[in-house]
Amino acid sequence: MSDINNILKEVKEKSKKRNFTQSIDLAINTQQVDLKKPENKFTEEIHLPKGRGRSLKIAVIGDSLVIKSKGIADGLINEKALTTLEKDKKELKKTMDEYDFFIAEAPFMLRIGKSLGRFMAPRGKMPKPLPPQADPAPLIARLKNTTRASLKKNSAIHCTIGTEKMTEADLTSNFNAVIQAIEKKLPSGKNNIKSVYIKTTMGSAIKINY
Repeated sequence: MSDINNILKEVKEKSKKRNFTQSIDLAINTQQVDLKKPENKFTEEIHLPKGRGRSLKIAVIGDSLVIKSKGIADGLINEKALTTLEKDKKELKKTMDEYDFFIAEAPFMLRIGKSLGRFMAPRGKMPKPLPPQADPAPLIARLKNTTRASLKKNSAIHCTIGTEKMTEADLTSNFNAVIQAIEKKLPSGKNNIKSVYIKTTMGSAIKINY
């Protein structure tokens, strides 16, 4: 594979300066993967060893988990707030846009699936269940350093590996973690990867010799 460090440096140098911090994104084009077979489709949440470069927002739904999550979660959705989301689709959309991941107290999952699943599932926002007695801190910490990669309707996989403010070395570590995780999910591993491109949010893509 090409020298990822040099490519990342080139990607950042060629990207015009914006008034926001751009993400560093991957586009992985697959080949010879039959997406008519359900077992070939996946959404994988991949831990980035060097973090996302920005703080993701995590919301917790429940009773006792909400109490435990004060000060560590970004959003706290108790039973009353959940009832509001079930009745107000505009507020639900706003909430889904605001948070990157959701955690729910396990006894709430059936209710959430019935009332909100059809809205949350297509956006990959279904909550991660935790028992009421669990400590939510480890899961919250892990999710804050997670990227999501999906292969569903078409042959391309898109995901973020960090931001332009991160060092090339850290981004390379994240890149390798993503590639290794995706190779494990594909039926024929690296043979199913046709090409890989890397870019900033608003920049041009550069192809990696994979």
